[in-house]
Order: sequence, then structure tokens, then C-alpha cells
Amino acid sequence: MPTLRLVGRPFEGFENALKRQMDAFAETTDADVTFERDHRPLPEIHEDLLATGDIADGTYDLFLCLSDWLPMVAEAGYVHPLDGYLSRDPPDDWPDGWAESLRDLMAYDGTTYGIPYHDGPEIFHYREDCFEDVAEQRAFREAYGRPLSVPRTWDEFLEVADFFTRPEEDLWGTVVAAKPDGHNDVYDFAIQLWSRGGRLLDDDGTPAFDSPEGREALQYYHDLIHDHEVVPSEAVEMESVEAGQFYADGKAAMMWNWSGFGAMAERPDSAVFGHTNYGLIPRGDAPDGEHTSLTVCYGLTVPAGSDHPDLAYDFVRHAASPESDRITTLEGASGTRFSTWRDPEIRRSNQFYSMLEAVNTGPVNTLPQIPAYTELNEILNEMVDAVVVEQSKSVEAGLADAADRASDLLD
Repeated sequence: MPTLRLVGRPFEGFENALKRQMDAFAETTDADVTFERDHRPLPEIHEDLLATGDIADGTYDLFLCLSDWLPMVAEAGYVHPLDGYLSRDPPDDWPDGWAESLRDLMAYDGTTYGIPYHDGPEIFHYREDCFEDVAEQRAFREAYGRPLSVPRTWDEFLEVADFFTRPEEDLWGTVVAAKPDGHNDVYDFAIQLWSRGGRLLDDDGTPAFDSPEGREALQYYHDLIHDHEVVPSEAVEMESVEAGQFYADGKAAMMWNWSGFGAMAERPDSAVFGHTNYGLIPRGDAPDGEHTSLTVCYGLTVPAGSDHPDLAYDFVRHAASPESDRITTLEGASGTRFSTWRDPEIRRSNQFYSMLEAVNTGPVNTLPQIPAYTELNEILNEMVDAVVVEQSKSVEAGLADAADRASDLLD
């Protein structure tokens, strides 16, 4: 009896959805198959499996791969190309049933290596009960001389965050996931940079983040936590799921984070059930400032060392079906198909799905699709750690050191 072993990050939405999808596959496939799942933190997957190449040593048959890593694992030959399978037996509606932006994240150098399973993008989350309360509106106008409204710029965001920061009530203006795990801490810097008109790399692939926009972005992120103190101090130890839960527990008035964490906030047992809404991430206040977003995705891939690649692809195809994608969504992750995003039932229970198609088919940002991105990401992670978490470097020194290291890496 073959056993398919999957490795991916821990997240209740993934774990519950995968269990249901695996059980359904085992019941319907001709093969007598069992499954094992290994859910490991992202840094551990990177250090133990990707940096060593052990992801392809035959231990695993399925890899829930973060799109940041896809160029590196594809270039290294750690995962099977899927084009042959897709031409012979594609999932229903492939490729037009998915946004091009998501398909591109699971491809490298013109070849597809994975099928999107879970999608961002990052959006703005806010508590309507806070913003619509008449007493809060009156108090805000008295304090700031303008109406209380959903912030459109980072300056407005800071004013609103300061207003709602009330530690004695266990309420904070916002929450971020600043834990130096190479995930949201880096993504937060990128969003702050892009929203001010900055770039990570220029058109020639040269590091461009040590710039006035980069300095403003990193300083702002640092100051939210340490100077303005509109973020709980434990945010430097929070990863993205914990930050999403913090918001769902009613402890923050607003946040920018993955759209899928709206599912946490919209569960009936959430402290903000019925009171959360969504909008555009604030932009920089300068003329070059723009509302922006970041999309990454997790895709199901087949490691090169798998003893059962054909059977593993069969499961990938099963997990990409309309029915399975709805399961991914209903269990708390974020499905990736247009059919799911447009589903009336899904939209009724998860308001944020009304935004996903527009964001993913619009001018959404993605991280550099280069094989060296995992190393570049670690440089950026260490920069944010030194400046924001440990506070062992100034903003200027952190950016300059990171830019020098990135230049050496990419030369």
C-alpha cells in the first residue's frame, strides 16, 4: 500500500482542509493509498529541507511550497515539472480557472511546478464597530479635528492607531507579525516600501531598497512598535497566524495582513464576528505613494525524490478541483479558483472574497521571482530583525548593510 507523505507549514486551515481532501481522495481513487502529514514551521522547512536539498531525498511525495521558494527549488531540480501531467490530465478549468498572477507564482522559466492551493493577498482589515461608534467618532473629532474614517494614508493610519490604543482595555491600534521568521516581517517592509513608491530591485536586478523610501518604510515599521507604541510589544514574537488571531480576538482595531485571516474574524466564535470589514492598504503620503498589495501563494508540488510521483500528481489534481478548493476555503484557508471567489455562499460567509479577484487580477505586487530570492529574503529578514526586533542597528546602518550583502549575492 503506497503512503504519500506531505510536508508544509502548520496552520489549522491547511491541516483541516488537507485531511478532508486526503480522506476523499483515498475513498475515490483506484489506488489503496494512505497519507502522512508533517507540518513544520517555515524556518525549519527552509533550513532542514531546502538549504540542504533534503526535500528531494525521497522522504516526501508532496510539498506545500511557498511561492517565495519556488524559483530556487525549480532551479535546483528539487521538484518535478508538471507540464506533462497538465497536458495529459489537467485539473478542471486549467489554466483559465485561476488568476494569471497565481499561476505565474507556481511557474519558473516558463515551466509550471505547482498548482495554487492557498492565496493571499494582503488587504486592510478593520473593525466597523470601532469606526462607526458615535462616541468614538465624537472623541476622535475632538482630538484630531477631523472625522474618524478608515485611513487612506500611513499618516492617517498612525493617528487612528494612536486613538484606539488603550492597553488598559486590552485594545491596540493595530498588530503586526514582526517575528523574524522571514515571512510577514519581510512582507511588511516590502509593503511599506512599495506604498511609498520604492522598489526591492531595479529593472537590472540591482538592490534598490536602500533609498529614501526604504529608510522611511523601515523607520515607520520600527516606530509603530517602539516609539508610537500602537502595537503590543509581543508583536516582535508573533507570526502571521498569531497576529490574525489577535485581531479576531478583538484586541486590535485594524491591521494589514493576509486576506485569509478574515476567515478567523468572521467565525461565529470570533470576538469581532459581524464587525469586521476590508479595504485598501494605506499609501504613502508623498506624491509617489500608492495603495498596494502583496500576493504570495502556497502551491502543491511533487518533490523530485518521490517514489510515487504519478499518484502524488493525482492528489494535486484532486485538491485543485472545484469541490476541494471550496473545502480549502470552508476550513479556514483561502481557495485559489475563480469559481470559489465567485461562489455566493462563500461570499456570504467570508466578505473578503469579494475583493480577491479584483486584487489578484489588478496591479498586485509579487516578490522577485529569482532563484536567489530565498537568500535575499534571509538578508531582508536579518535586516528587519536587527533594526526592528533587536534594535541593534540604526535604520540607515541596517539598510546599508543589507544592500551591500544583497549586491554581493546578486552580482
